[in-house]
Amino acid sequence: MKRLLLVATACGALAGPLYAELQPGDEAPPFTTAATLAGQPFTFSLASALQSGPVVLYFYPAAFTKGCTIEAHDFAEATERFKALGATVIGVSHDTIDTLNKFSVSECRSKFAVASDPDLSISKAYDAKIFLTHYSYRTSYVIAPDGKILYSYSALDPDKHVENTLAAVAKWQAEHRHT
Repeated sequence: MKRLLLVATACGALAGPLYAELQPGDEAPPFTTAATLAGQPFTFSLASALQSGPVVLYFYPAAFTKGCTIEAHDFAEATERFKALGATVIGVSHDTIDTLNKFSVSECRSKFAVASDPDLSISKAYDAKIFLTHYSYRTSYVIAPDGKILYSYSALDPDKHVENTLAAVAKWQAEHRHT
């Protein structure tokens, strides 16, 4: 059984997602969870964040792993550009809030919040949970203030997540500048 689980996990991780993430136009599932910014815990509510503008919600497998660290650094570097477009960035993983307090300071460089999803209920709601594991796929969403998914992107490689979500937010902002 362990060998089957290992093979299934490896195939899923190497082949990419074997699922359909939420698509543009879908309603974003609401959630509230423990989060941290600059090592300071707080309660994150998607509904509250959407009152300020679009939300970039990204799922990642685990804090302090190579790809997740790269992705956190990339989002940290782009945080001011997201803010200039009125967007909030939040990363979500299964990690404990204690682990994320450290990750938010060192890898997120105290620039954006990360949230804890210990039972993967948020990941499941967003079709981001890896089957038969306690991890999430690397999936990014852009959610409009009306709660609809604007953009979704899944790829094991962290390289395009920031670029793609930033472009989606910029496009939305350009389309809604005069409304």
